[in-house]
Amino acid sequence: MTDVRTVHRRGPAVVALGGGHGLSASLSALRLMSDRLTAVVTVADDGGSSGRLRHEMGVLPPGDLRMALAALCDESDWGRLWRDVLQHRFHSHGSMNEHAVGNLLITALWEILGDPVAGLDWVGRLLGARGRVLPMASVPLDIEADISSPGEDGEHVVRGQAAVAAAAGEVHRIRLDPADPPVPPQVLEALDEADWVVLGPGSWFTSVLPHLLVPRLRDALLRSSARRCLTLNLFPAAGRGGRMSCHQHLTALAEHVPDLRVDVVVADPSAVEDLDLMHEQVDRLGGVLLLRQVRVGDGSARHDALRLAAAYRDAFEGTLGDVGER
Repeated sequence: MTDVRTVHRRGPAVVALGGGHGLSASLSALRLMSDRLTAVVTVADDGGSSGRLRHEMGVLPPGDLRMALAALCDESDWGRLWRDVLQHRFHSHGSMNEHAVGNLLITALWEILGDPVAGLDWVGRLLGARGRVLPMASVPLDIEADISSPGEDGEHVVRGQAAVAAAAGEVHRIRLDPADPPVPPQVLEALDEADWVVLGPGSWFTSVLPHLLVPRLRDALLRSSARRCLTLNLFPAAGRGGRMSCHQHLTALAEHVPDLRVDVVVADPSAVEDLDLMHEQVDRLGGVLLLRQVRVGDGSARHDALRLAAAYRDAFEGTLGDVGER
């Protein structure tokens, strides 16, 4: 099989870390400016179709991997059709209900080939994907969070990605089980060769921070000469008293990975509540704050691929322009 990394050679080499809809948003933008993309995807999902396949078949949860592949599909009729097939969900009164076709296809390829990376590469080839999709670990992970809830004394532990994402209260710390999982060598190679690494947007405690808690992945990121771009969410997210500001996102990042430094933080002005505080936080991370409208025009909490691509282009090319008044 032709290595998907040798097909396209346009633009900077970018590694995007994340999962779910947040990673799909960043990939939909990055694909407009480069074909040299590697998505490194969380493998902690334990809910829905992915969770059922994970527990029944003993495989990596395929859902976030499927979504990343769909975001990178070729824009031909062929690519769009197979993207829609991949994303299609069955609706029935039986055991197939809510299973995504792509989850089943990926799981079948894993069984046939015995290699998660090879299976994902074959799906990428089917889609004509502009880039490569890799799991952040070679085994399924579980997320544990220490959470304090309103009206309760002390903290309690919540286990599982779906439970943490839905938990009410303030998340103080998260951990992974296993704490030091194996990482596919292709992930470490991609980080070594990257020009840029993009983190976020997405669910902070279940899609973004987990990558930085895998020791081999974190060490490779810190060792890499790649520059780092952090993309903040468009609206306060659940997790700290029911909402998180951009400032709290950066605080959580610094608490979990104090030695991480970033070059650029991309934020939509409408999501920034205290600009001076944001500048202070970004300064402490070693970077600059790039304010750009990256939200869709109707004001909903969705990233516009063209606007986000323009922001990434400004960040990558160093044409930061107006980074916000202090």
